[in-house]
Amino acid sequence: MRWLLRSKIHKAYVTEADLEYVGSITIDPDLMELVDLMPGEKVLVVSNTSGARLETYIIEGARGSGEICMNGAAAHLIRAGEEIIIMGFELTDKLIEPKIILVDRNNRFVKYL
Repeated sequence: MRWLLRSKIHKAYVTEADLEYVGSITIDPDLMELVDLMPGEKVLVVSNTSGARLETYIIEGARGSGEICMNGAAAHLIRAGEEIIIMGFELTDKLIEPKIILVDRNNRFVKYL
């Protein structure tokens, strides 16, 4: 069994960083559905801006908002305005074809990669 990339939102932008929230990353469900991510799922978040990397879990944001918000302690590492990559993985013994999307500066779907 190996951890393989299953889902990736590439070049997204953090729209908000909320230190007061308990924790997690808030993501527009339109983006989640395009790459098969679910609320509560663990994801790896990597900042192309600062190089910070962290694991957290997803909460669903407002549909169609383009919202990607770093919450709680994660907001210290990745701040509003940073460009990020969000990745979900699957433990499997079979090859899988990951769903990878590119989004624009407003976190709107551009294309599958």
